[in-house]
Amino acid sequence: MSRYKVWVYAICKNESQFVDRWMDSMSEADRVVVLDTGSEDDTVERLRARGALVAVEEIVPWRFDTARNRSLELVDEDTDICVCTDLDEVFHPGWRAQLERAWVPGAGKASYRYTWSFNPDGSEGVTFWYEKIHARRGYRWVHPVHEVLEWTGDGREGPMVTAEGVQLDHHPDPKKSRAQYLPLLELSVKEAPNDDRNVHYLGREYLYRRRWDDCIRTLKRHLSLPTATWRDERAASMRYIAKACWNKGEKAQARDWYLRAITEAPHLREPYMDLAFMLYLQGEWEGVLYFTACALAITDRPRSYICEASAWGSLPHDLRSMAFYRTGDYARAVEEVKKALEKEPGNERLQKNLTLMEGALQKSV
Repeated sequence: MSRYKVWVYAICKNESQFVDRWMDSMSEADRVVVLDTGSEDDTVERLRARGALVAVEEIVPWRFDTARNRSLELVDEDTDICVCTDLDEVFHPGWRAQLERAWVPGAGKASYRYTWSFNPDGSEGVTFWYEKIHARRGYRWVHPVHEVLEWTGDGREGPMVTAEGVQLDHHPDPKKSRAQYLPLLELSVKEAPNDDRNVHYLGREYLYRRRWDDCIRTLKRHLSLPTATWRDERAASMRYIAKACWNKGEKAQARDWYLRAITEAPHLREPYMDLAFMLYLQGEWEGVLYFTACALAITDRPRSYICEASAWGSLPHDLRSMAFYRTGDYARAVEEVKKALEKEPGNERLQKNLTLMEGALQKSV
């Protein structure tokens, strides 16, 4: 017998291809409600045929927070646990039982494991812990994009629970455009210029768009904000500034910013690996070996979104193998490329490198 009333809610548009998979995954909930924001395919009909309660409303001008808040309004007021997902996401079976096991009366939100991307071989890419499960009362979504839950209720927000065993996977449509993200982020920063998280996101988006100067300017502003105190995110801003400098041909500045990122967050692999990769491009093999060793000494993968798949995959050993090969240490080169292949056994380039390095080792004996 379930202890809590659990509803799933979502927004969607033209996502017919995901309906059956998503509804199968969400079937452990008591009810599924969806706000369709203007589908031109048969998404609405397919959702309703599968038992979802669907409302249709265009959000003009488009904002993710407005759409999410309208979808939340579809959830009954007496619901205990609200589960916000998107149609391109899938829970692993048994998620509800694990969630109820973690939930306590008066809880505010639940944190659970989220895989945002997968590598070409099907292994996990970027993973972090998400917080889009929450109590029914006292919350609203804020920000036009990269929206987050804000506590607006009376009194103190309830505690966060950790739902160990709850796993949500993201399988997006690769053809879906990100075009709307930049203008919405610029709007978000205009509305809340001192919100450090969205200033960081905007600078990162400029990096994705190859707008190097805008990236550098915006992320320097992020670092200057009094509320920008989370060291992981500050280090990420420094790394992105370094990448923009590198792409502008400012190699010395790039190195300086990578070193600042390491100093800011020495507990993260990513700054060490970014600098190691830059040194690899410059043929500075001893530096590659030093900074990859620093990265590999960090064995606890963080639960935040500041966690890149490459730093935890084959790349550290891949770079080390090539650095050892270039410095004539063929035995250690073979050892490292084998470790890289353990992480990525189907990688043909690594397989060819192993053959090359084993050949060099045999000749050197």
